[in-house]
Amino acid sequence: MPISSPNSEPPSARVALITGGEGGLAQALRAELEAHQIIVHAPGREDLDVTSTPSITVAFKKISHLDLLICNAGLVADKTMTSMSEGDFARVLDVNLTGAFRTARSALKLMSRKHSGHIVFVGSFSAFSGPIGQASYAASKAGLIALAQSLAREYGARGIRVNCVLPGFMKTKMTAHLSDEHLARFKQAHALGRFNTPLEVARFIRFLDLEMPHTSAQVFSLDSRPHRWT
Repeated sequence: MPISSPNSEPPSARVALITGGEGGLAQALRAELEAHQIIVHAPGREDLDVTSTPSITVAFKKISHLDLLICNAGLVADKTMTSMSEGDFARVLDVNLTGAFRTARSALKLMSRKHSGHIVFVGSFSAFSGPIGQASYAASKAGLIALAQSLAREYGARGIRVNCVLPGFMKTKMTAHLSDEHLARFKQAHALGRFNTPLEVARFIRFLDLEMPHTSAQVFSLDSRPHRWT
């Protein structure tokens, strides 16, 4: 859905922008935030392409102010390393990591004007676990954690928060191709024996944004897979 007409938000309204707006998690986020009187822009790739700085610039010209950015746009292109071309690797990082950088850079310019704002990067447990065949995806998501913590330090004095949320395994368009056998194996890695849902992730991000104003530079893993501290 395209971003609405330029400067259409009332000055007192809380405004959020979600990249990758056509996905299942983005739609759950939109519904949850709108239910709490937040104006939400959730454009798809045609209206906001995170791999294109000009596309991002045009989109942000239509926003008068921004309180919450959720960098949700993501790409998976799983291949073993010897089957992966440099182009394959670069394409995943360009969407998942550099795309988040580009969008956050534009958001920070708006947020810095009012000395407040919140950026949430949607990461992945793959950043911790490094699954076979996901070198590009895991590297991009690990980079998001470092990016979030660096920006949190850099902009904390301006009242801007930056966090990274790892939603956990969910049944979405990105995982729809997996067989029942694969799903059963993935579920075994969860202490609770069940997956997360887009609705619960959306509820957590809304709570993090509205009810945790003193929390920044943190990484939140939302499913039940244990991982090593070091």
